Amino acid sequence: MYTGGATVSAETPAPTGPLAGLRVLDVATLFAGPLAATFLGDFGADVVKVEHPRGDPVRLHGPGKEGVPLWWKLVGRNKRAVTLDLSRPAGQALLRQLVRTADVLVENFRPGTLERWDLGPDRLLAERPGLVVLRTTGFGQFGPYARRPGFGTLAESLSGFAHLTGEPDGPPTLPPFALADGIAALAGALAVMLALYHRDARGGRGQVIDLAIIEPILTVLGAQPTVYDQLGLVPGRSGNRTPNTAPRNTYRTRDGKWVAISASAQTVAERVMRLVGRPELIEAPWFAHGAERARHADELDAAVGAWIAARDLDEVIRAFEAAEAAVAPIYDVADVVADPQYRALGTILAVPDPELGVVRMQNVLFRLLGTPGRIRWAGRRLGEDNAAVYGELGVTADRLARLRAEGIV
Repeated sequence: MYTGGATVSAETPAPTGPLAGLRVLDVATLFAGPLAATFLGDFGADVVKVEHPRGDPVRLHGPGKEGVPLWWKLVGRNKRAVTLDLSRPAGQALLRQLVRTADVLVENFRPGTLERWDLGPDRLLAERPGLVVLRTTGFGQFGPYARRPGFGTLAESLSGFAHLTGEPDGPPTLPPFALADGIAALAGALAVMLALYHRDARGGRGQVIDLAIIEPILTVLGAQPTVYDQLGLVPGRSGNRTPNTAPRNTYRTRDGKWVAISASAQTVAERVMRLVGRPELIEAPWFAHGAERARHADELDAAVGAWIAARDLDEVIRAFEAAEAAVAPIYDVADVVADPQYRALGTILAVPDPELGVVRMQNVLFRLLGTPGRIRWAGRRLGEDNAAVYGELGVTADRLARLRAEGIV
C-alpha cells in the first residue's frame, strides 16, 4: 500500500517537509481559518494553535467518544495547543511575543476586533515586518456586510450554490458539511504560500491577506457570472442532471445500490449508449453536442436507468469498466474506508493517539514525492503545550501558574 510518503509516529517528532522551520499562529476558530493552518502543518510548519481558555468551539462540534472530541482530532492535527485570552492586556502582550517568532498568523475575528485589542495588522507587522496575516471572514474586511457574523452556510447561500442545488421542483439545498469553509481553507493556504513566496523568493515584506468565505465558492461554481453578463441566463436547479451534458445522473441497481455516471466527453457518451443497447441514439443530430443531449435527458436517462436497474452493482461496474465508460458506486463513509483504491493511495491513515489509542483520518491532501507531508499527531488536549510554547518565550513555570490562576491561559 502506497501512503504517499506521509508518515505518522506515536512520538512527538520534529517537523519535517517543505515548510519545516516555518511558524504559523492559528488564532482562528472552527473551520476555514483553522483548516488553512492544518494544511500548512501537514507539510511541516510548526503550527501553534492559540485558543481561548474555554477552547475552540470545534472541540464541541460533532460526535465525541468518552468526552474526546473527534472533529478536533482532524482539525487540530499537527498543531501545538496553547490557551490565551486575547481580550485581556496580559494575553495581548503574550501574543505579541509569539508574533515576534512567527511567519504567519491566521485569524477570523470580525473586522475591527483585533484592532480593538491592539492586535491589528499594523501593530503585528510592526512587531514582525515579515509576518503574513491571513484574515478569514464571511464577507471580507470592508463593504456593507463586513461586520455581519459570517459562516460557510451563508456563503453557500449568497454564492448561488444553494440556488443551484436540489430538485427542480424542490427547495434550495444546503450541504450537510462545511463546504464553503473547506474551499476557503484551500484558497487561504494558497494565498499564504503566494505571500511567503513574495517575501522569501522576491525579497518582499510581510502582508495582509483579506479572504472572504463568500468568494472562493463563487469561483468554483464556474462561469455563471460571465454567462449572465453575456446572455442574461440564470440557471436553476436540475437535481443530479446538468444543463451542459447528458447522460449524467444517479441510477439504482437491481440489488438496491446506487451508481453515478458522467458522459461529459462525447466519446464516453457514445460508449454508454452502445453499452446499454441504444446505439441508434448516437446517430441523432442532437447527440453530438452536450447541451443538446441535456435537452433529451429524459430519453437518455430512461435508456440508461432501465439497463442499470436490470443488473446488480458488481455487474454494472464491470460492464462500464470494460466499455471504458465513466461510472462509480455512490459510497457512504464505511465504503470509503473499505475501498481498495483509497487503501492503495493510503487516503485514510491510522494515527496513534494518547486519548483514543488509534484514530483514523484523512491523510495529507496530496503526494509530494520529493518533500512529502506528514501527520505527526492528532489534535491535542486543550492547553497541552502551554509550558513548552510559552517556555520558549522565557515564561517561567511560576509566571505561567499565575497566568493560569488569573484566567489568562
